[in-house]
Amino acid sequence: MRMKKRGIKVLAVVLVTVLLNVIAWHSTAFCDFYVRYIFPIWVNTYGRVSGIWSFSVGELMIAVGLALTAFAALLGIAAVIFRLLVKDAGLGEKMRRLCRSFYRFFGYTCVAVMVVMTLNCFILYHCSTFDVKYLTGNKEEYTIEELTLLRDYVVTQANMLSEQMVRDENGNIIYEGDMAQTAIESMQALGEEYEQLAGYYPKPKEIYTSEFLSQQKMAGYYFPFSMEANYNGVMHITNKPATMCHELAHLKGFIYEDEANLIGYLACINSDDPMFRYSGYLSVLKYIDNDFKKSIHKNSEIYNSHVKISAQVKKDNVFLTEESWAKVEHKAVVKTETVAKASNTFVQTNLVMNGVEDGKLSYCRVVDLLMNYYATNVDAMEPDVMEEMATEKE
Repeated sequence: MRMKKRGIKVLAVVLVTVLLNVIAWHSTAFCDFYVRYIFPIWVNTYGRVSGIWSFSVGELMIAVGLALTAFAALLGIAAVIFRLLVKDAGLGEKMRRLCRSFYRFFGYTCVAVMVVMTLNCFILYHCSTFDVKYLTGNKEEYTIEELTLLRDYVVTQANMLSEQMVRDENGNIIYEGDMAQTAIESMQALGEEYEQLAGYYPKPKEIYTSEFLSQQKMAGYYFPFSMEANYNGVMHITNKPATMCHELAHLKGFIYEDEANLIGYLACINSDDPMFRYSGYLSVLKYIDNDFKKSIHKNSEIYNSHVKISAQVKKDNVFLTEESWAKVEHKAVVKTETVAKASNTFVQTNLVMNGVEDGKLSYCRVVDLLMNYYATNVDAMEPDVMEEMATEKE
């Protein structure tokens, strides 16, 4: 009877979870209510608890999950072999009890994963987006001239800031501040303008297996199971501030990658820290520059007539340095090409299943959001930088 009641409770949880997903797909109003009043509870409760530890609790959870999955498979194989080879009834009963206990626990764990993913991830994909909530421009309609202006502005800012970085004798950037704390302060400052970004943030944490994360070509991860923002500690330093802010944006319910890119950019460029501003402009430079090249049909003459990306910016705007890549490849157990392909397939599938039809290409939509942002905030471009742009063109 107890087992039956337990099974009914588990089934009820599963049905409620499925119902939440169905409602989320059909009601933006429900999702907006959830992200405003319910979702913050999780980051303010167990997000604070997981924040007590300096290591990534989410990364540890994934390791335990993989170990449990592997054990489940091995136990199943062992049970079949045991049944075939061992004739002792007593030992056979012990093996059956072990299997029943473990697979019951494994099943509960899978249900818990489904619930957490629904509450902390899946519902968020169906909320009103950042631009719908806070921007009034029309992101789908902008001219080549407007794109060109944005591109030249970002390049000029990056060029100027590259000269302000503190560097060692080899030209490597030196940063002596508390980057994680500055990221929190930058996001909280942005929260004064955009209400949903206000409030508590846990400190971003470096992922222990950053080499493996590098093989996936990933800069960071948001862990819905522990409500943590995690970043790749091996990647080049210029990526870290924008990545930290990007991942923290997910903790406030902005799950789409393009809007997290925009939020990370805005948090960084409005910071008093030159390193953060530099990281912010670099985080969108490639997206904008690639769109600009497409808009002029890769005409080199037109391209070269605009503000040039400095050699220093090109050197700084990398995912990993050559030295870091060499260390990653040296430690690699599986080829980077294989890991990257598997990771790309997983991320692509996850995004498409949650309604992001263009999958990983959605990252590039940050250009549309930037155009929308600057259309809404027409005075956001700094006058002195605009003058510098005009000087460089002359």
